[in-house]
Amino acid sequence: MSMVNGHMSSMSRPFYITTTLPYVNADPHIGFAFELVSADMIARHKKLTGHEVFFNTGTDEYGVKVYRRAQEEGKEIQRYVDEYAGKYRELLCSLGILEEVRFLRTTDPAHKKAAQELWRRCAASGDIYKKFYRVKYCVGCELEKTESELVDGRCSVHPNLNLEIIEEENYFFRLSKYQGKLRELWSRPDFVIPDSRLNELRSLAERQGLEDFSISRLASKMPWGVPVPDDAAHVFYVWFDALVSYLSTLGWPNDGASFQKWWVESGGVVQCAGKDQIRQQAAMWQAMLLSAGLPSSKQIVIHGFITSEGEKMSKSQGNVVDPFMLVREYGTDAVRWYLARHIHPFEDSDFTLAKFKEAYNADLANGIGNLVSRIMKMSNTNIRIETHQRIATNKKETEEYPEIYKKAFEQYNIQGVAEYLSQEISRLDRRIQETEPFKRVKQDREAGAALMRELVSELSLIACMLTPILPGTSRRIEELIQANKMPSEPLFPRKY
Repeated sequence: MSMVNGHMSSMSRPFYITTTLPYVNADPHIGFAFELVSADMIARHKKLTGHEVFFNTGTDEYGVKVYRRAQEEGKEIQRYVDEYAGKYRELLCSLGILEEVRFLRTTDPAHKKAAQELWRRCAASGDIYKKFYRVKYCVGCELEKTESELVDGRCSVHPNLNLEIIEEENYFFRLSKYQGKLRELWSRPDFVIPDSRLNELRSLAERQGLEDFSISRLASKMPWGVPVPDDAAHVFYVWFDALVSYLSTLGWPNDGASFQKWWVESGGVVQCAGKDQIRQQAAMWQAMLLSAGLPSSKQIVIHGFITSEGEKMSKSQGNVVDPFMLVREYGTDAVRWYLARHIHPFEDSDFTLAKFKEAYNADLANGIGNLVSRIMKMSNTNIRIETHQRIATNKKETEEYPEIYKKAFEQYNIQGVAEYLSQEISRLDRRIQETEPFKRVKQDREAGAALMRELVSELSLIACMLTPILPGTSRRIEELIQANKMPSEPLFPRKY
């Protein structure tokens, strides 16, 4: 047994989780903030239950979109990506992400070497070849598009962008060779969560088969990319480079011990990604791993989009929500709470500032903030501090947390966790109304004080369970309990 953050727990095997790496062609938006915060909450929960955790994120800095954006802004490309990588690093701090998170940039020299090594291994397996081709291409997705994927001749994900025609000789990867093995992988229970997302890919594979895909671009047309080994005329297609970040962040291929621990002993990486990436994450990347002779990923957790009044957020439509602005106005934990409680973990969810403000006042100002003030006022007046110190230090073990709470985390259902905690906060508030401790302590001081101690103990348990969701608020509540003090100011001041 070992002590982990105050909880006794058997040390479990390593756990490795990663977000996608967002392109640095625009400022961070609320959609990626949701993915980042969700992964952070899962990582924090795993740490509390005794796992060693490797949490990866970073920035995807190559590709046509990035190259063109730097040109539009009139900036030297490396300076441009450095600036945007800095903004995404700042986002980690703003959202209260674990300090030990690994932040990888695809322009890192070690990553480029890892990508080239994976290329060589796939080539050695006979899975890379050259051919001339002509295809419709969506720069927004950085993907080739078949006619069946188009709606009215446009990409369904980026209908505002004109498709481009690529007509050149490139290197290709033999994705079609791995259709049978991928079917076997897709039959694994919970390989993709939710399973409905994998059904879309299965349907596509059955309908038209998995087609080989281009993995290079001519350097003469688009020089910003990882150089192809032994062919300076080509650079990597951005997806063939970016997905390798899940390996390169571990020090692969040079650090065998790190790879063994975090990829093999952990059972593989848990990949968090948006619903527009199921093909890349569950087909292209898994086939690349098979080709290179490496174990497949463990799980792929697919989330929906955050929309604005029913429309997909995009910079061109001017409806993108700035997470930095929300943090400045409402605070880190308020943003984390909204993303956990009011954004569906797997389907699309609508966001407006009015909805955010309403939820803030109802859930936080009038909810947990008011509950803490009520309980700690009673406690400060009627209970000795020694009692509180025992309550604060005698935390319940995570193994004893309610099954509904634990199961929601196991299913990556962050909203389910937040809903349960909301119910517990409301239940405790109702208990105060029904038992009226202030009145009871005047009638029977010992019985009234005992009731207040129970309320403080239940509040402490809620604070413990809030730790992965609202780490700052959880810590503040525990400090107040240990000191037996009322908050000097509201945890969440009401917004008007």
